[in-house]
Amino acid sequence: MKQWYELLYENYAKSYDQEPYAQGTIGECDFIENEIKHDKSLSIIDVGCGTGRHTIELTTRGYNVIGIDLSESQLKHAKEKAKAKNLQIDFAKHDARNLPFNNQFDLAIMLCEGSFPLMETDEMNYEILKNIAAALKPNGKFIFTTLNGLFPIHNSIEKFYDSSKESGNTTCEKNGFDFMTFRDHNIVTVEDDLGNTKTLEANQRYYIPPEITWLLKTVGFSKVDIYGAKLGAYSRNDALTAHDFEMLIIADKRKLNV
Repeated sequence: MKQWYELLYENYAKSYDQEPYAQGTIGECDFIENEIKHDKSLSIIDVGCGTGRHTIELTTRGYNVIGIDLSESQLKHAKEKAKAKNLQIDFAKHDARNLPFNNQFDLAIMLCEGSFPLMETDEMNYEILKNIAAALKPNGKFIFTTLNGLFPIHNSIEKFYDSSKESGNTTCEKNGFDFMTFRDHNIVTVEDDLGNTKTLEANQRYYIPPEITWLLKTVGFSKVDIYGAKLGAYSRNDALTAHDFEMLIIADKRKLNV
């Protein structure tokens, strides 16, 4: 039986690209470039690449990037977009919980909740982090965003989604945040590329900074920095607050002992 996130992304690619939360690609790639000091010799993996917006933009800028995702529909659209730009990009279907890579990449990115907090158990989310750590070379870098667990402690998730209803296709209603599991259970409604309306029972995991730090250090990262994530304007100058819906995490994999 398919999970809600698998059903969500079926025939939902062109519509996804029009969503307001998918409009920060340029600024986000600017930040990534600065973090890796514009070193185009580095190999990059985009985990949960979706329609390939970051993969394609970074490739256009001269970087060697592969994009992986679980959704065949989104990967198909990503390939079409790359072909239209005459770009040769390896887009492949992989489950982030079970990746075939080992010490292969200098940088991993996983942006806009690219797979991580969507999984149905904490153990599955942990497997994603563990697999990404394994895919990175020693001293590799990992840049990702995830849902900020401080936000629902001080704010209403339902009001947050209500405030963005008019600007996008997707709606998220009947939010019920569970403080024992830090999961928000809700009803997601979206119109797909075929004009069909989907209504799905969803749940997403929110994480607090100490959890993320501990998880990352457990799987092999030595340095973890956490900031507030501003759409299209990631910055190390933005300290994380309880009013940030997402957080930006930058982690460095441990070097090999010499």
